[in-house]
Amino acid sequence: MAMPALRVPSADALLGRVPLLGRVLAAMLILCGGLLALVESRAGILRNGTEIRLKTVPVDPRNLFRGDYVVLAYPISTVEPAAGEGAFRRGDAVFVTLTRDAEGFAQATGASRTRPVTSGGDLVIAGRVQSTGACGLNAAGEADCATGRRRLRVAYGLESYFVPQGQGRRIETTPKAALDVVAAVSATGEAAIKRLLIDGKLVYAEPPY
Repeated sequence: MAMPALRVPSADALLGRVPLLGRVLAAMLILCGGLLALVESRAGILRNGTEIRLKTVPVDPRNLFRGDYVVLAYPISTVEPAAGEGAFRRGDAVFVTLTRDAEGFAQATGASRTRPVTSGGDLVIAGRVQSTGACGLNAAGEADCATGRRRLRVAYGLESYFVPQGQGRRIETTPKAALDVVAAVSATGEAAIKRLLIDGKLVYAEPPY
């Protein structure tokens, strides 16, 4: 006598047996878990990452939807590819080697597709190519196309910084040479802004959570 075939309930049928309230709570738990993971990931960078000091220039004062913020540009945002790397394209992941100058500010010394080996006090920050053919920078930190257009423009996730309501204009009008950022860089190259300095004095510190 043939045995009747076993019927395995479908995923939709099994889900339909779960009360609506249970499904809503499960979805909320998954969402909260994802948000907590993101927060903890960033907190880990701020807590354990290697600090670097960056020269920066604010270029955009406000976001009317989320309060005050500044959009920041960095000298390390334009970097020459390392020898033998070939052509980069927009959207490519890139690893940029940073070294510190005599004043302690980070300088970009090369960009590679794979994480390079560093020595001494150098470290590596991960970014993504925004454009190719960017101009180099002169001693004043301004674009100078006379040096050629073979540099990459790279974003590191450090380009926006939110500040308390009403304070964005103050930062936007600060003299360019007086505004610095202290960022933390994780062992994998991810970075987050940790402190904002004006004239070398702390004006904002990012809370770990």
